[in-house]
Amino acid sequence: MVTSPGIPRLVVAAPSSGSGKTTVTTGLMAAFTERGLAVSPHKAGPDYIDPGYHALATGRPGRNLDAFMCGPDLVPALFAHGAAGCDLAVVEGVMGLYDGAAGRGELASTAQVAKLLRAPVVLVVDASSQSRSVAALVHGFASFDPQVRLGGVILNKVGSDRHEVMLREALEEAGMPVLGVLRRAPQVAAPSRHLGLVPVAERRADALESVAALAEQVRRGCDLDALMALARTAPPLHCEPWSPSDALAGAGGSPGTTAAGPVEGVPRLRGGRPVVAVAGGPAFTFSYAEHAELLTAAGAEVVVFDPLRDEALPENTGGLVIGGGFPEVYAPELSANEALRRSVAAFAAAGGPVAAECAGLLYLGRSLDGKPMCGVLDADARMSERLTLGYREAVAVSDSALAPAGTRLRGHEFHRTVIEPGAGASPAWGFTHPERRVEGFVQRGVHASYLHTHWAAEPSVARRFARAAADRP
Repeated sequence: MVTSPGIPRLVVAAPSSGSGKTTVTTGLMAAFTERGLAVSPHKAGPDYIDPGYHALATGRPGRNLDAFMCGPDLVPALFAHGAAGCDLAVVEGVMGLYDGAAGRGELASTAQVAKLLRAPVVLVVDASSQSRSVAALVHGFASFDPQVRLGGVILNKVGSDRHEVMLREALEEAGMPVLGVLRRAPQVAAPSRHLGLVPVAERRADALESVAALAEQVRRGCDLDALMALARTAPPLHCEPWSPSDALAGAGGSPGTTAAGPVEGVPRLRGGRPVVAVAGGPAFTFSYAEHAELLTAAGAEVVVFDPLRDEALPENTGGLVIGGGFPEVYAPELSANEALRRSVAAFAAAGGPVAAECAGLLYLGRSLDGKPMCGVLDADARMSERLTLGYREAVAVSDSALAPAGTRLRGHEFHRTVIEPGAGASPAWGFTHPERRVEGFVQRGVHASYLHTHWAAEPSVARRFARAAADRP
């Protein structure tokens, strides 16, 4: 066991969703970065969109800390990996402070992440409809779990000077420091859509302006020195930082996996490494940073391409990863890029390994909202009024380029689309919790599913896929 340096750190939480966590967190990250600090951005839970704003604010990859998908024991190690060499780490919470995986107690809650990281918590409170009651609210959150250290409050959506005075007086009675007061400022809010905020990749210029405005708002309204002092009270973490190469070296034992480390005997492509093409651009923005790091450590060369613009897969592509995003927003443009659709279909027909999650599943189908897609799968997708959202426990039903049958993983679903049929003759996953059903498609080298997974939880997935890319005929 290694004691990692005591990286100053804060967890930004709230009583509930919609209180302003993302606004405050992104503003804090940007304000501290403007001070010349190297800020490590993190997000509790599975969300892909907020880390994009965090990355824009800090210039570093936004990283997720998900105790459900990766397990509690891995959270400190993943944190230490991302925060290595930084002056400050800021973690945005998920939902309300004590909300976690349904029916699992504190699992995957912001409170659990804060305890695992031994980090002080700053509570962002929407004060728009209360005055003295704020003290009772904050007292309840501070006392609910004595192991959660609530270090102060940032009051959001404060209406006037008089309102601020009443709130401060109430919290002073409760003995809770006020570390910031933000007035109502709708002009700095990021636009939202059916699955949350609009991703940075879709509005980069506007997003830069929003982040700059948030930094200015936080500078004016928050005591950055007091927040930094609070962050420095976090003690050292007793853990070994996560390493993709070490994770692969320890990822033995699953049937069908290969030797750890860079794959040997690969085709002499781009210096001897199999090329894994990863879909990016505005339509495919959902990914975890650790996936590319694991693929690289497994011997692959990761090359990003944009299905909206590129008319062919990258040269010498040996494997194809198409993650999540918003293809439904760009269905006409994706459909219009017929050359790339043919390239993807030909790659899959030739048995090339393809890992597709959610948006990738829709792109591989026959059609999306009536627009032709790649036609790799005999399935049609459409937008739905129903939001499918939640954690899942799954077991691989069929052998694939990602995992041998029987592999167990935890993941999450997050979509407002329906694909029919929902599973092929060889399904990808069998869900065991919270409901039992099969889902997804495995055919030739294709593994396509709605399920989002975090490969750090099962590094053999990356190693197996890199081997499949290297072995592609």
